[in-house]
Amino acid sequence: MKFGVDRLLSEPDLRTELAGRRIALLAHPASVTADLTHTLDALARIESLHLTAAFGPQHGLRGDKQDNMIESADFEDPVHGIPVFSLYGDVRRPTRTMMDSFDVLLVDLQDLGCRIYTFITTLRYVLEAAAEYGKSVWVLDRPNPTGRPVEGLRLRAGWESFVGAGPLPMRHGLTLGELTHWFIRTLRLNVDYRVIVMQGWKPEQGPGFGWPLGTRAWINPSPNAPNLSMARCYAGTVMLEGTTLSEGRGTTRPLELFGAPDLDTRVLVAQMQNLAPQWLQGCKLRPCWFEPSFHKHAGQLCAGLQIHVETGSYDHRRFQPWRLQALAFKALRRMYPDYALWRDFPYEYEHERLAIDLINGSPLLREWVDDAAATAADLDTLAGRDEAAWCKEREDILLYR
Repeated sequence: MKFGVDRLLSEPDLRTELAGRRIALLAHPASVTADLTHTLDALARIESLHLTAAFGPQHGLRGDKQDNMIESADFEDPVHGIPVFSLYGDVRRPTRTMMDSFDVLLVDLQDLGCRIYTFITTLRYVLEAAAEYGKSVWVLDRPNPTGRPVEGLRLRAGWESFVGAGPLPMRHGLTLGELTHWFIRTLRLNVDYRVIVMQGWKPEQGPGFGWPLGTRAWINPSPNAPNLSMARCYAGTVMLEGTTLSEGRGTTRPLELFGAPDLDTRVLVAQMQNLAPQWLQGCKLRPCWFEPSFHKHAGQLCAGLQIHVETGSYDHRRFQPWRLQALAFKALRRMYPDYALWRDFPYEYEHERLAIDLINGSPLLREWVDDAAATAADLDTLAGRDEAAWCKEREDILLYR
């Protein structure tokens, strides 16, 4: 198969409309070609292309920033001699000065298929800026590594944030190119844009089910996204960022495991099995111990669970990471009604609302967890309506069938 960037580089006809225009690139560490050349370097080798600027999203163009709200500065690229503007520093929306540096913005970002991933919000912001300043945006499409499944509550009106770009479910099942179509339609943007589609992407085909295992190397799109297993779990485990439980930052398997020093995993798993065994399908839970070297519970031995989705026990169509993680919260609340689960701290430039609510796009998930009378069926009904509506809404923007 070919990613969008590989098609742009190998098919001269696709570059015809770029001749004589100033070009900028929005990219991160996973923006590489099939031979692992960074897209910025690959574009610079083409004499007919006039590169004038680059942009980096959260974690930076080179991926040097580890955690949330750790900003990157603007700098000059030492090899290509062009300005590199940070969209996760003094600003998160591109300024007029930034937009004046180019005519066409190429977007080459590897996404994880989850609403919370901030590259989606950055895509929205650059599309809005392009509409305002009369610029063109070309999205060089890449796979959604988690494929087509849809899961989770949709973001409610008024809950938009840097981790919530619009009324998407947690797991949306779209590529960045398809999301571009959706943003432009939903926001009614008048913008010149193009999606350079992939060739040969088969999101329903195993063993990758979205990611071309064995043919493309996995490069971390952000520092704590080290492999496909993390990507598969992320639509659920990202909610741990809004809790006092460790999500495994400071270990070698971040966002694949969770735990805390005071957790009894034996009882927790039994409670989960009792409450909603159907939400545990498609993966294997393994009790484990870990000691984070930094972040929550740093230097403390934590009892936890690792979610295994890399073995024969993985079932792509039955695995529901959002429900699984919600179930863990519900079981913990059943075990310890007064457990200090929800973490109150500044999260992605929000200081008033709880992080768990920002992550879920409303208080609904937290309220379900904290309501002793609420059942798994109640959350299934609530989320099921959102999931069905989203599947219908996205149908006519799917580029790969």
